[in-house]
This record gives sequence, structure tokens and C-alpha cells, in this order.
Amino acid sequence: MKKVVVNEKLCLNCKLCEVYCKTHNSISKDIVTAYKYEIVVPVSAIYVEGDETLSMPISCRHCDDPACVKACISGAMEKQEDGRVLNDKDRCIGCMTCLASCPYGAIRVNEYAIKCDLCQGEDEPQCVKNCPNGALRYVEVG
Repeated sequence: MKKVVVNEKLCLNCKLCEVYCKTHNSISKDIVTAYKYEIVVPVSAIYVEGDETLSMPISCRHCDDPACVKACISGAMEKQEDGRVLNDKDRCIGCMTCLASCPYGAIRVNEYAIKCDLCQGEDEPQCVKNCPNGALRYVEVG
């Protein structure tokens, strides 16, 4: 399975991964419209921790044995056959058990759990495609 791999030594803390993830998760898919004019504010499924000295993008690792799937009481978190761990927002009740069980802190909860889906349906995740320093790579793992 392909996964996003991080080289924290190359991360500039520019947060463009967050910008492009938010844009991808927006209604319009346009940066300016998504940030300034959409009523439903898009949410990024990746976030950067740290500072200019050392920073690290945090997102779902699509674990082989995901704790979030085991903890999900509504069955909204599911591991797909292709290895992706996805959340069905229509089934999610926002209980936060997935958030509490994720060892990487990669899940956020608004009205429902928000996590990386590897930009499902695209060849490469937007965070990887738009990382200016190559800190994020989309590679075959395992």
C-alpha cells in the first residue's frame, strides 16, 4: 500500500500541506473561495506541529491494525481492502473514541471525525503534491 511518509528534516513549517488539504476538502476546490467565501469552513486532515527549527506534519498513518477502527462504537471507521482507513461521516456520531485511541494524534473531531483519506480518487495526495521542499512523499510501504 502507498502511504505518506514524512522527512521532518525537510519540513519548512510553511503549512502549505494544510492549505492544500483544506482546499481539497472544500466545496469549491479553490483556495481563495474556500478560505474567504465558503459558509462551511473546510478542515485540514493534516496539521503541522513544531516551529521553524523542527516541525512535523501529522496525519493518519493508515495503520495495519488501526486502533481507531477497533474503538469506533458506530462502525463509521473502517479499514478498506486497499489499506486505507476511512471514516463514514454519515455514520459517525462524534463520540471521540477514535481520537482517544489514535496513538499519533491524527484524528480531529468537529461534528464528526476528520482524518486523512489520502485524497481518495486522486493519484497523489494534495499535501504531497504541493509540499515545496519534498518533506512529504507518497511511497509504497510494506
